[in-house]
Amino acid sequence: MFKGVIDMLLYEGKAKQIYTTDNDNEFVVYYKDDATAFNGEKKAEIASKGILNNKISTIMFEELAREGIESHFIKSISDREMLVKKVEILPLEVIVRNITAGSFCKRYGVEEGIVLDQPIFEMSYKNDEFGDPLLNDDHAVALKLATREEIEFLRNQTLKINEIMKRFFLKMDLKLVDFKLEFGKDSDGKIILADEISPDTCRLWDVNTNEKLDKDRFRRDLGDLVEGYEEVLARLNK
Repeated sequence: MFKGVIDMLLYEGKAKQIYTTDNDNEFVVYYKDDATAFNGEKKAEIASKGILNNKISTIMFEELAREGIESHFIKSISDREMLVKKVEILPLEVIVRNITAGSFCKRYGVEEGIVLDQPIFEMSYKNDEFGDPLLNDDHAVALKLATREEIEFLRNQTLKINEIMKRFFLKMDLKLVDFKLEFGKDSDGKIILADEISPDTCRLWDVNTNEKLDKDRFRRDLGDLVEGYEEVLARLNK
């Protein structure tokens, strides 16, 4: 149970709201029901989506913690809310691709569903004004978004997270196709995971049928989004 006080709205994104608390080092994350795609061009409000994302993210943060991955997650405090550590978010979004899908296919003209020989690590500049453009190490350093040492840590940590999550999801007959993450610096300047892990941020396909159980159901009108998320949660709770 959360015994603190939720003070004021600090930030509102496409899927979450961040609130300050009476503890300077802790925030509350509230998961909304809003769904967006294509940089906000497609929008909808989908009942209970936020609840499902909060519950799935909680399970994943707890699993990663058991594997030694430190994150901003402290605990779940309600169906829609979790208590997290205060972090300074790095202006980089990192992406790992295990199977070709989405923008990768459009960008390079390849068909969907090709299993890559090894995971691809990508970075984008987290900036809505410029459409979160892809960048390489030199770009990130030149723009002073991160140092080379920080980028190397992000790469190694993200690829480690990928291996942990692939194994974990595979036990539930789910393929981890790709995912995106954000990281932040805590009060000690340590870089830790600071993003949700849910079907909003991960492409998850059924191992046997390749049915999409992620946000692509909304992006591409492939079926009821909540049913897909509920199926993921049901498998994680087995």
